[in-house]
Amino acid sequence: MDRIIYTSMTGANAAAHRQAVLSHNLANVSTQGFRAEMSTFRSVPIQGEGSGTRVFALEATSGHVNTPGPVQRTGRNLDAMAVGNSWFAVQGLDGTEAYTRNGSFEVTPTGQLVTSTGLTVLSDGGGPIDVPQGAEVSLGSDGTITAKTGNQPPAAIGRVKLASPTAEDPLKRGDDGLFRPASGNPLPNDANARLLAGATEGSNVNAVESMVGLIAASRQFEQQMRLLQTAETNDKTASQLLSMNG
Repeated sequence: MDRIIYTSMTGANAAAHRQAVLSHNLANVSTQGFRAEMSTFRSVPIQGEGSGTRVFALEATSGHVNTPGPVQRTGRNLDAMAVGNSWFAVQGLDGTEAYTRNGSFEVTPTGQLVTSTGLTVLSDGGGPIDVPQGAEVSLGSDGTITAKTGNQPPAAIGRVKLASPTAEDPLKRGDDGLFRPASGNPLPNDANARLLAGATEGSNVNAVESMVGLIAASRQFEQQMRLLQTAETNDKTASQLLSMNG
């Protein structure tokens, strides 16, 4: 007997997963530095007699779109956009070093440089960055942080750590939305990395493309559900015929 219900089930599950991924991307279309998530699937033929034309839809490796988002000019001293493939190093809630493209920084009442979400920004030495109370802070293109207090001349107080992942050790998104190297080891500071001060990076999600994909995934899910209903109808018809013959 052809177990079509199982192949249809995997197709419906794949379509539902794609809908969830696209919905998550659309929800973050205005999130600074957000990287659109990708979902990929592969067809796996069923092994067994009479099943040569049947395949399962299984989830394969997934990642993110690494294309930079649009430049959003703000003119704010503590806003920065990492240029190219560089990322800002921050301390995650679990205490480990992680990376983000969100360059909207703030200074806490205790004088520590953090992101707009409250994560500690790390220096090129791997530690937090302390800002003098009441100082006017500015960022240089190489990540150098300059503070000016009162009538005193500006003084460098540190440098934001900028890291650049490699093809051998790419970044992967974690459950907390931050990125970490696949190896699990912190990336070294990239002295050649640069940032654009007075601007932030927008989300790289293409809203129109995501909406079109969401509609297509919804239709695909409906088709798989109709196939399940067809399989149920066939089973009922077969049972009735067997009962009549019995």
